[in-house]
Amino acid sequence: MRRLEPALAGLFIASWLFGLLDAVGLSPLSGALNLSFYALYTCAAVLGWVAGNLYNARRLRLPPEIYRRLLLLWAAGPAGLVILLRSLAPKAAQEEGPWVWLYALGVYAVFFLVPVATRPKNAPPPPRIGSRNR
Repeated sequence: MRRLEPALAGLFIASWLFGLLDAVGLSPLSGALNLSFYALYTCAAVLGWVAGNLYNARRLRLPPEIYRRLLLLWAAGPAGLVILLRSLAPKAAQEEGPWVWLYALGVYAVFFLVPVATRPKNAPPPPRIGSRNR
């Protein structure tokens, strides 16, 4: 927890700030990435699935008072990357589909909640990589 979460928090805050700058109209990189709607939804699904599974893996190794605080980081943080990808699209593509960012966040939320909601509460922690089972 000492290295992974602070680094990810910095990345997620930067992506949310960039999305906010784009919403205000001050985005310097608008139009830098011509990403189709299908590719954006695919990225949202992959980010949601990976974030949900990583949160589950971290949750099993941490005490409850800590992993409950980390839920906000793991749930809202990668959604900022979805917003960042959408804000990098050209303005014409953004005006063509004004609600695409909201649909992409919905796709992210569904794919994040599936592994989090289906994880059994009393499941044993996964084995650590490199550990010997003797």
